[in-house]
Amino acid sequence: MPNRSEVITPALLRRWALPVPTGGKEARGTVLVVGGSRFTPGAVLLAGVAALRAGAGVLQLAAAESTAAALSIQVPEALVVGLPETGDGAVAGRPGDPLDGLVADADVVAVGPGLTDIDATGELLRGVLDAAPKQTALVLDAYALGALSHAPDLLVGSGRPVVLTPNLTEATHLLGRDPGDDLDAEAAELARRYDAVVSLYGHIAAPDGRCWREESGDAGLGTSGSGDVRAGLLAGLLSRGAEPAQAACWAAFAHAVSGQRLVPRFGRIGFLARELLDEIPHTLATV
Repeated sequence: MPNRSEVITPALLRRWALPVPTGGKEARGTVLVVGGSRFTPGAVLLAGVAALRAGAGVLQLAAAESTAAALSIQVPEALVVGLPETGDGAVAGRPGDPLDGLVADADVVAVGPGLTDIDATGELLRGVLDAAPKQTALVLDAYALGALSHAPDLLVGSGRPVVLTPNLTEATHLLGRDPGDDLDAEAAELARRYDAVVSLYGHIAAPDGRCWREESGDAGLGTSGSGDVRAGLLAGLLSRGAEPAQAACWAAFAHAVSGQRLVPRFGRIGFLARELLDEIPHTLATV
C-alpha cells in the first residue's frame, strides 16, 4: 500500500502547536552547530542564525579553526570554537575536547553544514554520538548524511531523537539508488531504514509510518545555503522542545512560506538564503 501523507497546513500546525518556553534563555535550549571548513564557514553561520530565529536560547558554533574568529564577529550572539583542520581545510575527525564538552551539554546538535571530507565527517559523527547523551536531539545534514550512508546501522535502535534532512543527491547515497518519483514513499523508506524522522524536500516521514508533505515550497528555495537554513531552523525548533516529527513539519512549512514572503521583493528565484532568516520569526508567529 502506498504511504498516505497528510498535507501540512496552518490548521494542522495550530493543532500541533509548538512549545512556548517561559523563563530565561536556558528554557529555550542550547543548539550546537558542528560543521564548516576553511572554504565553507557560511553554512555554519546560516544554520546557526536560523536556529536563533526559530527560538533557540543559546547558540554555539564549532567550525574549522581558521574560520572561528570571523564567525565570532559575524555571529556575536554565539560562542564559537575552532576545530582542528586537515591539510585541505576540512574539519578533522575526532577533535575531542572542547567539542566533547559542548556536545555533552547541548540540547540539540546539528552536524553537517559545510563539512567537506567524508572520512573525517564519519569520525566526527561517531565522536558526536559518543559524547551526546541519549536524549540529545540530532539534526544530520549534508556530509553527515553521506557518512551515515556508510554506516547505516549507526542510529538503528538507539532511541535517539534524530532528524535527517537529505536533498535528492544525499537521498541517493542513503538509499543506495536513485530516488523514484514518489518522494513520500522514499522518505518513508529512509525513515524505516535509518530509524529517524526524515525531511526530504518537504516530504516528512517518521519511523512509525506517519507521513506529511509540504506543498507550498517553490523553485526559489533551490538556492545555495537554503538547506543550511532549513537544518538550523529544525534545530531551533527542537531546542524549544518540539518533538522530531513536529519540528520537521513546522520547519518545512516555515522554510517554504518564508520563501513565499520574499517573492514580491525579489521574484520567484531571486532571493538569497540569508534573506530567509529574517522572515522565519514572522512566519512562525503568524501560523
